[in-house]
This record gives sequence, structure tokens and C-alpha cells, in this order.
Amino acid sequence: MLTKTETARSFPKITERGLDELRARIGVKIGATAEPWCYEATRDNIRHYAHGIGDDNPLWCDPQYAQNTRYGGIIALPSFLFATSRIVSGYVGGLPGVHAMWSGADWTWHKPVRRNDEIRTEAYLKDLIEHETRFAGRAVQQIYHVDFFNQEGDKVAEADSWCFRTERDHAREQGSKYKEVRAREPRRYTEEEIRAAYQLYAQEEVRGANTRYWDDVQEGEELPVLFKGPMTVTGFIAYAQGWGGLYIRANKLAWQLIDAHPGVGITNRFGIPDVPERVHWEEDFALEVGAPGAYDYGPERNSWLTHQLTNWMGDDGFLRKSYCKIRRHNPEGDMLFFKARVKRKYVEDGKHLVEIEQEARNQDNELSVLGTGVVELPARG
Repeated sequence: MLTKTETARSFPKITERGLDELRARIGVKIGATAEPWCYEATRDNIRHYAHGIGDDNPLWCDPQYAQNTRYGGIIALPSFLFATSRIVSGYVGGLPGVHAMWSGADWTWHKPVRRNDEIRTEAYLKDLIEHETRFAGRAVQQIYHVDFFNQEGDKVAEADSWCFRTERDHAREQGSKYKEVRAREPRRYTEEEIRAAYQLYAQEEVRGANTRYWDDVQEGEELPVLFKGPMTVTGFIAYAQGWGGLYIRANKLAWQLIDAHPGVGITNRFGIPDVPERVHWEEDFALEVGAPGAYDYGPERNSWLTHQLTNWMGDDGFLRKSYCKIRRHNPEGDMLFFKARVKRKYVEDGKHLVEIEQEARNQDNELSVLGTGVVELPARG
């Protein structure tokens, strides 16, 4: 059901011809595309990304603190690399006018990204997988692979990330996933509920210089709960400031984008072509594409998963892997509680590793995201 919108428009569909054209791109290296938000890991770029996810770890943000760590200066938080590639962040090709929802990633990090490193990427379309979903019926999972290199040519990380391409009309008119959510009255929190949530921020621990040793970790132990929220459009914009967004452009640059890619321009209530990314700040348009309201960004949620791990591992740990699977939207007003436990500890290729299971649920105990991380820790002696 639409609100504040008089008529429902019709959007483009997934077609066999469009899928065949996409399949022809599988494995083909992608040339010049939308330029990244950040070419370099400058002090400000790192800090803006960290603050965009609510992470105040001084290893990313305070040069005086960081110079006394083993790195000798600030480094980029692992998820900063989202800002260096719009493809890993959800910039998809093909199927013009068909909605794209960033839905997950599988990351591996090889080396830290240091202050002022220049990042270059290589990418290709890896696979297309068809699904049947509660959200929008027929959907296509579009998977990309991206490699990240520094100015020395060293591969610092690699990732598979995927979007689900869905038909907006079906999601709005027939999708069953959010019928109950859209029927609810807007959540209004009490002052007591807000104070209780904010207490989790007051208690948030950044391990920092207090070294966590592999020897001291116990299988089955729980990590501290990481809290995010309550979700606001202001918070979504704060993330976009650090990450850069996919299609956020102004004036002539906005026209250039839509002129080159007409499917990106969807008219707003003034008849002006505007980008589909506005589902993250425009309630009416989010409802029109079948979402429960203006909602958070997928890469933002992946970054929250890694935030929980870097808080726990401390300065002497290194995040090796992170797997993220998005399960639902988090609309404005939601709170998220990230819980995690140590699944196993093991030694591989001389590295002392800890595998951690993660999940986040909202205030109504609805599953939002699943994650797995692998952290390398120092061993005593």
C-alpha cells in the first residue's frame, strides 16, 4: 500500500534477453566505470568512513595514538575499502531500471591499508543465480569479484559481493515479506527505552592496546553486544558522507549520470529524474519499491559486522575474513543488536586464527544480518 502517492507507476522487468546479455559479461574484466569515492586512504578519508559507521577507534582516527602501535601510524579500518570501489558497493551493470539491493559480501584481507596508500581495483562479473524470494518473487543474484591493490602492486584484499535484482512492481504489489511491517503503527520509543539503548554505547569497549592473545580465547565465549541505532535518515546520510554512495550527484554531474544511464533516472514527485538510491532517505519512494520504509545501506551493515570484530581483537589483531548475508531491511526507527560467539580456534599456515559467528536482530527480534569473521591474533611466546 502506498502513502502520499496517488498512483503506482510501472517499472521495467527482468527479461531473458537482459539476462543473456549479462551472462555474456561473466568473467570479462570490467573497464572504466564510475570513479570511486576515494582513490587514497588519506587521514580524512579514513576518519570520515569510520565516523560514518559510528566507529571512534583511535587506530583509525588519532595519529598520535596510532604512532605508538605496531603500525607506526593510522591505518584504514577493513571496511574502508568499500569507499574505493563502487562495484563492491553495489554498482551493477545490465537490466536497466530493475531494482538492485546490495545483499552480501565475502571478504579476505591480506595486508593492512596504511595512511596515504593509493588503492587500485580490478573487477569482473562472477556469476548470475536465479532465486524465488518472498520480497519480490523472481530475483537474480548478481555476483562480482573485486581485487584491491596498493601503489606497490600488492594485493591488500579481495571480495565477492552481490546484489539481488528484483522487480519493483512485484515487490510492491505481491511481495509478502513486509506486509506485517508496513501494517504496523510507527514505533515510538519511550525515554526509558532510549536510555537503555544508549547505555550500550556508554559501555562499548574498544580493546585497543590491551593485547588479546589467541591462547586466552575460549571456544564458545561470547563477544560484547554491539549496538547500532536507532536508525535515522541522518545516520544513513552520515554513512553516505564517508562511503560516497552509488549515485549521489548534484546539478550537472547528476545530469551527466542520468544522460549516460537513463534507467537510473526515476522521476520524483516534481517530475524530476532522480536516482533509485533515494530509497535510503525518501520514505514514499521506498514504499513504492516494496521496502518497509527508508532503510540503511547494505555495505553499512557489513561494516558494522567488522566493527564488532575490530573492537574485540585490539590493535595487535588482524581481520582476515568477513562473510555477510543480509536478511531484511532496517527501516528508519529500527535498533540493531549484534551478538557473536567464538566458534573455533585453530592454527593454519603458522597463523593463530579465531572463527567467530555473528548475527544481528532488531528490537522485535527479527533477524537482520548473519556474519562470520576470521581474526588472526598473536600467540604468547
